Amino acid sequence: MPMPWTYRHASKEWRAFLDDVKERMSLESDNMAYTAVDAVLQVFRRRLTAQQGLDFASVLPTVLRAIFVNGWNVTGPPVAFADRHTLVDEVKRVRVNHNLTPDNAIEATAWAVRRCTDKRDFERVLAQMPDGAAAFWQVEVDDPSELDQRII
Repeated sequence: MPMPWTYRHASKEWRAFLDDVKERMSLESDNMAYTAVDAVLQVFRRRLTAQQGLDFASVLPTVLRAIFVNGWNVTGPPVAFADRHTLVDEVKRVRVNHNLTPDNAIEATAWAVRRCTDKRDFERVLAQMPDGAAAFWQVEVDDPSELDQRII
């Protein structure tokens, strides 16, 4: 079996994703963008079972997949999804002393994730997630092609 594309081009995918996030969130550094993305992923995964999380991670590019599962304590029960404002507040409380995450962190991360994942696979997995998961990753755009996968 050939090496999966996402493994061979992990750095290229990560750079494109990180650049999208930085621009969308108007952040200046890779560290700031990483902190925001990591917090968004942590807030989302708290609402999933371990199996749901692994299913979700399976459609992410390599580096995002690693960030998503890194340090995840799967022993607690999932918590319910909340409204967007509550979720953004939760994102901002992750590593609060090092977190300059803007109010659009979830939407910007969702926008960038959608641009680096296969739409069919992403939607298929979201359809199997708990209520609220699809809304978490929902992005409103005027032109749907804006969310087309950038790196194929």
